[in-house]
Amino acid sequence: MSSMPKPGNSPLEEAVEAAREKKAHDIVLLDLQEVATFTDHFLICSGTSNRQVQAIADEVERRLRIGGLRPAHVEGYNHAEWVLIDYVDFVVHIFGEKARAFYDLERLWRTAARTVVGDK
Repeated sequence: MSSMPKPGNSPLEEAVEAAREKKAHDIVLLDLQEVATFTDHFLICSGTSNRQVQAIADEVERRLRIGGLRPAHVEGYNHAEWVLIDYVDFVVHIFGEKARAFYDLERLWRTAARTVVGDK
């Protein structure tokens, strides 16, 4: 059962909670404010199957839509190996395990401050 947004949560915090609720794992926040101009944060997480990747994406979008926020762009939903949901101020990256290891955004953006959010 999907939860309602928590009062006082920022959209980024709400996206993290949505990912946790759908049992995403290896949840990491990268603070890009000092190293990029196109967004402030990346939320990176993984699912164990294409269905789970899509379920995480659906829950992130659903919860943020309730708060009035819609993504500027979504990519990769149908293949569900890597779903990118762009909310301008932050970008949510939901990976299948193989795609996450291959693209390794944490290494690519290694100069960004990193916060391991963890699973619930």
